[in-house]
Amino acid sequence: MSKFEIFPIQGGINAPKGFYADGVSAGLKSPLENGAPALDVAFIHFEEPLMPFAIFTSNRFQAAPIVHFKQFVQGKKSNFVLINTKNANAMTGQKGVQDVQEILHTLQKKFPHIQNPIMSSTGVIGQYLPKEKIISSFESFCLYANDPQAHSRAADAIRTTDSFSKEIALRVELESGESFCIGAMAKGAGMIEPALATMLCYITTDACVPDSHAESLLKECAHTTFNAISVDGDTSTNDSVFLFANHKSGAYDEEAFKEALRLVMHKLATDIVRDGEGATKLVAFEVKGALNEQEAIKAAKALTNSPLVKTAIFGGDPNWGRIASTIGSCGVMAKEETLKIYFNDVLVFDCEKILFDEANEKLAAEVMKQESFRIVCDLGIGEGSFKAYGCDLGHEYVKINADYRS
Repeated sequence: MSKFEIFPIQGGINAPKGFYADGVSAGLKSPLENGAPALDVAFIHFEEPLMPFAIFTSNRFQAAPIVHFKQFVQGKKSNFVLINTKNANAMTGQKGVQDVQEILHTLQKKFPHIQNPIMSSTGVIGQYLPKEKIISSFESFCLYANDPQAHSRAADAIRTTDSFSKEIALRVELESGESFCIGAMAKGAGMIEPALATMLCYITTDACVPDSHAESLLKECAHTTFNAISVDGDTSTNDSVFLFANHKSGAYDEEAFKEALRLVMHKLATDIVRDGEGATKLVAFEVKGALNEQEAIKAAKALTNSPLVKTAIFGGDPNWGRIASTIGSCGVMAKEETLKIYFNDVLVFDCEKILFDEANEKLAAEVMKQESFRIVCDLGIGEGSFKAYGCDLGHEYVKINADYRS
């Protein structure tokens, strides 16, 4: 077993050596309340081209930037990512792909050293990109931005309805004395469903991650992080997670890197749920004792997506009957005589025995007042287990999405 230590550090996505990210304003968002222009275009620049690794949405209608990546960039080395908010460039057909090509061609004319640039977009579906505004933002690009706030501007620029920026950086020290860094930023708050979730995430590292490890580790860590979260049960068209490794540290340990990558992705995934549109609570739905892992996943995700469960959480009502009903209707093997339901450690249903007396109801209600807690369902059938993450659903979610395009 490898020995290593992991420490939080400053710098976000710019923390690893050789990466430069920043955010600028292209006029895509409305000005801030103080009249200042809002940041709405970001970029990530690599000192040297490298092989990008990515996973994308399961939505059949993948947005134009994803189509463009698969057609023109996948399998090639790149040294640049361009990201715009406010407009998803989704459901825009071949014109949407051509718009991406035109924007990136103009970018390469201005900065000839850029190779196989990648574009990501997020925002409203069904509108063509404001190409001229995005292209005009190139005049503000400082490709080697290294001031202490550059990473924060980038994380801010990719936000849509997010109420806060989501970023993290870690340093990993190996037993040999070598070390490497990993940094990341993400966005997401609505249209979050555990089939990657509606979000963008960019992960950079100076670790010497072999190409043969990068893709498999990214997918493995996504299984229990980005593929295990839900805000509202909707899967978007633009969901993307990218991993970029430039090997500049000269250090690598598979076990240490996997743990650091998991921590980074878990932190950003739970940040997204915590920031769910109008959300006030982060809830871990832990299903164990299922027939197998597939059934545990199915049950846990059913709980994260149930409007009845989510609204009960919003109201602070420990209505365990809604939880039991969801488990019983989601298609997994379950029996009343083996089922146990907990709010944190408060057992409210125990194998056909209702333990929801006045005292236990009060304890469960106290649990639900917390900003984060667990709902545990032990099916008592087998060894399958899975933990999914969700949030409550309330008035603010409706308000935000009723006027999302304005």
